Amino acid sequence: MSALKIEQGSSKHSAYDLRNPNAEVIETHTLAVVVDNEAGVLARVIGLFSGRGYNIESLTVAEVDHTGHRSRITVVTTGTPEVIEQIKAQLGRLVPVHKVQDLTTEGPSVERELALLKVAGTGDKRVEALRLADIFRANAVDSTLESFVFSIAGSTEKIDAFAELMRPLGLVEIARTGVAALTRGAD
Repeated sequence: MSALKIEQGSSKHSAYDLRNPNAEVIETHTLAVVVDNEAGVLARVIGLFSGRGYNIESLTVAEVDHTGHRSRITVVTTGTPEVIEQIKAQLGRLVPVHKVQDLTTEGPSVERELALLKVAGTGDKRVEALRLADIFRANAVDSTLESFVFSIAGSTEKIDAFAELMRPLGLVEIARTGVAALTRGAD
Protein backbone atom coordinates (compact mmCIF):
# COMPACT_ATOMS: atom_id res chain seq x y z
CA MET A 1 0.00 0.00 0.00
CA SER A 2 1.15 3.50 -0.79
CA ALA A 3 2.44 5.79 1.94
CA LEU A 4 -0.08 8.41 0.79
CA LYS A 5 -3.47 7.98 2.43
CA ILE A 6 -6.48 9.74 0.94
CA GLU A 7 -9.52 10.09 3.16
CA GLN A 8 -12.89 9.61 1.54
CA GLY A 9 -15.29 12.48 1.88
CA SER A 10 -12.42 14.77 2.80
CA SER A 11 -12.21 18.30 1.42
CA LYS A 12 -8.49 17.77 0.81
CA HIS A 13 -7.13 17.70 -2.72
CA SER A 14 -6.52 14.44 -4.49
CA ALA A 15 -2.94 13.31 -5.01
CA TYR A 16 -3.77 13.44 -8.71
CA ASP A 17 -4.96 17.05 -8.63
CA LEU A 18 -1.87 18.87 -9.89
CA ARG A 19 -3.39 22.32 -9.55
CA ASN A 20 -1.88 24.19 -6.67
CA PRO A 21 -4.21 26.92 -5.42
CA ASN A 22 -1.24 28.58 -3.68
CA ALA A 23 0.96 28.57 -6.79
CA GLU A 24 2.14 31.98 -7.91
CA VAL A 25 1.08 33.23 -11.31
CA ILE A 26 3.83 33.31 -13.92
CA GLU A 27 3.49 36.32 -16.22
CA THR A 28 5.19 37.31 -19.45
CA HIS A 29 6.39 40.91 -19.66
CA THR A 30 8.05 42.96 -22.39
CA LEU A 31 10.67 45.35 -21.05
CA ALA A 32 12.29 48.18 -23.02
CA VAL A 33 15.65 49.27 -21.65
CA VAL A 34 17.52 52.32 -23.00
CA VAL A 35 21.27 52.02 -22.38
CA ASP A 36 24.54 53.65 -23.38
CA ASN A 37 25.82 52.08 -26.59
CA GLU A 38 29.21 50.96 -25.33
CA ALA A 39 31.17 47.73 -25.09
CA GLY A 40 30.03 45.32 -22.40
CA VAL A 41 26.60 46.82 -21.68
CA LEU A 42 24.65 43.96 -23.21
CA ALA A 43 26.83 41.46 -21.31
CA ARG A 44 26.03 43.27 -18.04
CA VAL A 45 22.29 43.24 -18.73
CA ILE A 46 22.32 39.57 -19.72
CA GLY A 47 24.54 38.79 -16.73
CA LEU A 48 21.87 40.23 -14.45
CA PHE A 49 19.36 37.74 -15.88
CA SER A 50 21.61 34.69 -15.94
CA GLY A 51 23.19 35.38 -12.55
CA ARG A 52 19.81 35.34 -10.85
CA GLY A 53 18.24 32.56 -12.89
CA TYR A 54 15.75 34.79 -14.72
CA ASN A 55 14.57 33.55 -18.09
CA ILE A 56 14.77 35.50 -21.35
CA GLU A 57 12.15 34.50 -23.93
CA SER A 58 13.22 37.06 -26.54
CA LEU A 59 15.97 39.65 -26.86
CA THR A 60 16.54 42.38 -29.45
CA VAL A 61 19.13 45.13 -29.39
CA ALA A 62 19.86 48.05 -31.74
CA GLU A 63 21.24 51.56 -31.59
CA VAL A 64 18.32 54.01 -31.61
CA ASP A 65 20.12 57.33 -31.04
CA HIS A 66 23.30 57.76 -33.09
CA THR A 67 24.17 61.21 -31.73
CA GLY A 68 23.54 60.27 -28.09
CA HIS A 69 25.05 56.79 -28.55
CA ARG A 70 22.08 55.03 -26.98
CA SER A 71 20.72 51.58 -27.71
CA ARG A 72 17.39 49.99 -26.91
CA ILE A 73 17.24 46.48 -25.52
CA THR A 74 13.83 44.82 -25.72
CA VAL A 75 13.56 41.80 -23.43
CA VAL A 76 10.61 39.45 -23.11
CA THR A 77 10.86 37.64 -19.78
CA THR A 78 8.70 35.53 -17.51
CA GLY A 79 8.26 35.38 -13.75
CA THR A 80 5.98 36.05 -10.86
CA PRO A 81 4.89 39.68 -10.38
CA GLU A 82 7.50 39.98 -7.60
CA VAL A 83 10.26 38.64 -9.85
CA ILE A 84 9.29 41.05 -12.65
CA GLU A 85 9.49 43.95 -10.18
CA GLN A 86 12.93 42.72 -9.02
CA ILE A 87 14.15 42.54 -12.62
CA LYS A 88 12.99 46.11 -13.33
CA ALA A 89 14.55 47.45 -10.13
CA GLN A 90 17.86 45.68 -10.74
CA LEU A 91 17.98 46.84 -14.37
CA GLY A 92 17.34 50.42 -13.23
CA ARG A 93 20.34 50.26 -10.88
CA LEU A 94 22.83 49.35 -13.63
CA VAL A 95 25.04 52.36 -14.42
CA PRO A 96 24.66 52.41 -18.24
CA VAL A 97 20.83 52.14 -18.02
CA HIS A 98 18.90 55.35 -18.67
CA LYS A 99 15.31 54.10 -18.71
CA VAL A 100 13.37 50.89 -18.01
CA GLN A 101 9.80 50.57 -19.30
CA ASP A 102 7.45 47.65 -18.67
CA LEU A 103 5.44 47.78 -21.89
CA THR A 104 3.10 45.10 -20.56
CA THR A 105 1.83 47.27 -17.70
CA GLU A 106 2.31 50.83 -18.98
CA GLY A 107 -0.70 50.74 -21.28
CA PRO A 108 -1.26 49.66 -24.86
CA SER A 109 1.77 48.73 -26.91
CA VAL A 110 2.58 47.33 -30.32
CA GLU A 111 4.77 44.22 -30.56
CA ARG A 112 6.08 42.66 -33.75
CA GLU A 113 8.59 40.03 -34.69
CA LEU A 114 10.17 39.14 -38.02
CA ALA A 115 10.97 35.60 -39.07
CA LEU A 116 12.50 33.89 -42.09
CA LEU A 117 11.37 30.33 -42.76
CA LYS A 118 12.94 27.96 -45.27
CA VAL A 119 10.45 25.39 -46.58
CA ALA A 120 11.55 22.60 -48.91
CA GLY A 121 9.04 20.67 -50.95
CA THR A 122 7.66 19.89 -54.36
CA GLY A 123 4.27 19.24 -55.89
CA ASP A 124 1.21 19.62 -53.68
CA LYS A 125 3.28 20.55 -50.61
CA ARG A 126 4.83 23.44 -52.53
CA VAL A 127 1.42 24.69 -53.65
CA GLU A 128 0.03 24.38 -50.10
CA ALA A 129 3.02 26.29 -48.67
CA LEU A 130 2.34 29.16 -51.10
CA ARG A 131 -1.38 29.12 -50.26
CA LEU A 132 -0.70 29.30 -46.50
CA ALA A 133 1.91 32.03 -47.01
CA ASP A 134 -0.74 34.08 -48.81
CA ILE A 135 -3.23 33.60 -45.95
CA PHE A 136 -0.62 34.66 -43.36
CA ARG A 137 0.62 37.51 -45.58
CA ALA A 138 4.11 36.05 -45.68
CA ASN A 139 6.31 36.97 -48.64
CA ALA A 140 8.46 34.58 -50.62
CA VAL A 141 11.84 36.36 -50.54
CA ASP A 142 13.76 33.51 -52.19
CA SER A 143 12.71 30.65 -54.40
CA THR A 144 14.40 27.67 -55.98
CA LEU A 145 12.89 24.63 -57.68
CA GLU A 146 13.03 22.76 -54.36
CA SER A 147 12.45 25.44 -51.69
CA PHE A 148 11.13 28.82 -50.60
CA VAL A 149 12.30 31.28 -47.99
CA PHE A 150 9.34 33.13 -46.55
CA SER A 151 9.49 36.40 -44.63
CA ILE A 152 6.71 37.03 -42.11
CA ALA A 153 6.16 39.82 -39.61
CA GLY A 154 3.61 39.91 -36.83
CA SER A 155 2.92 38.79 -33.31
CA THR A 156 4.87 35.93 -31.82
CA GLU A 157 1.67 33.84 -31.84
CA LYS A 158 1.17 34.47 -35.57
CA ILE A 159 4.72 33.37 -36.36
CA ASP A 160 4.37 30.30 -34.14
CA ALA A 161 1.13 29.33 -35.92
CA PHE A 162 2.69 29.81 -39.38
CA ALA A 163 5.73 27.72 -38.43
CA GLU A 164 3.54 24.91 -37.08
CA LEU A 165 1.57 24.77 -40.34
CA MET A 166 4.80 24.74 -42.36
CA ARG A 167 6.37 21.84 -40.42
CA PRO A 168 4.49 19.07 -42.23
CA LEU A 169 5.08 20.87 -45.54
CA GLY A 170 8.86 20.72 -45.19
CA LEU A 171 10.03 23.41 -42.77
CA VAL A 172 13.82 23.12 -42.81
CA GLU A 173 15.03 26.14 -40.87
CA ILE A 174 13.74 29.22 -39.10
CA ALA A 175 15.42 32.46 -38.01
CA ARG A 176 13.61 34.94 -35.76
CA THR A 177 14.49 38.49 -34.76
CA GLY A 178 12.82 38.51 -31.38
CA VAL A 179 10.20 41.01 -30.31
CA ALA A 180 10.43 44.72 -31.10
CA ALA A 181 7.90 46.80 -29.18
CA LEU A 182 6.75 50.39 -28.61
CA THR A 183 4.05 51.98 -26.51
CA ARG A 184 1.08 53.30 -28.43
CA GLY A 185 0.19 56.97 -28.52
CA ALA A 186 2.15 60.20 -28.53
CA ASP A 187 4.31 59.46 -25.46
